Amino acid sequence: MNSSTSRSTLRFRTTAIAGTASLAAIALALAAPLAASAHVHVDPDQAAVGSYATLTFKVPTESATAGTVKLEVDLPTDTPLGSVSYQPLAGWTTQVVTDKLAKPIKTDDGTVTEAPVKVVWTAEQGVQIAPGQFQQFVISAGAMPDTGSILLPTHQYYSDGTVVDWDEKTPASGAEPEHPAPTVYITDAPPAAAGSTPGLLATPTAVAPTAQSAASPAAAATAIGLGIGGLVLGAAALVVAVLALTRRPRAATAPTPSSPSEGTK
Repeated sequence: MNSSTSRSTLRFRTTAIAGTASLAAIALALAAPLAASAHVHVDPDQAAVGSYATLTFKVPTESATAGTVKLEVDLPTDTPLGSVSYQPLAGWTTQVVTDKLAKPIKTDDGTVTEAPVKVVWTAEQGVQIAPGQFQQFVISAGAMPDTGSILLPTHQYYSDGTVVDWDEKTPASGAEPEHPAPTVYITDAPPAAAGSTPGLLATPTAVAPTAQSAASPAAAATAIGLGIGGLVLGAAALVVAVLALTRRPRAATAPTPSSPSEGTK
């Protein structure tokens, strides 16, 4: 193999390695938002004490083979909500379940012995949230209690019998668990990594977001972090490729043969 062929082969191999790494980095960056947003979220995730907030649960179907056919949201019983109503959704029946509280709650208006404890949406025959789709479920709830935050554990039922429980509390560090429970922060600040955007504070006139609403701040932060990591990986691979080309050994130059005319005079 001559020196020209060796240089071409080295250049081809180095470029291929750099290209492969760059493609992997791009794929990671593009996939990050999808992975981060594939959870059940509530929007807004903040509310003022005493307000009546319009809460929207965004529910994606993560299964590739089954659809979502039922959704249950558990409401707090230690700091109960006095009033919960729902927005009608075509193809779904909705029930607000009221029950007696294990421990009555004393309020300025008297003692509360029962309260809404659950909201249940059930798909009608032939209706489901198919793979690759999401649905929004909207309620109005209040008055918001004077407490740090309220967890709203959500149970997602699939057509194949699988149930996914979104019921894990997000720690103060903001490190999102595998199945985070939708949470509304009232007097507490959201976890650091969640970074709620100013302006999302719920008010009595809060309006439900549309289907084009952005992903939650936690999902956005995770997606940005993974995307930056992917770009850094691609840049590193490119630097390695350049160094490999610039540091390759120079091919030895063959001596030029003497001219036939040059001889012994």
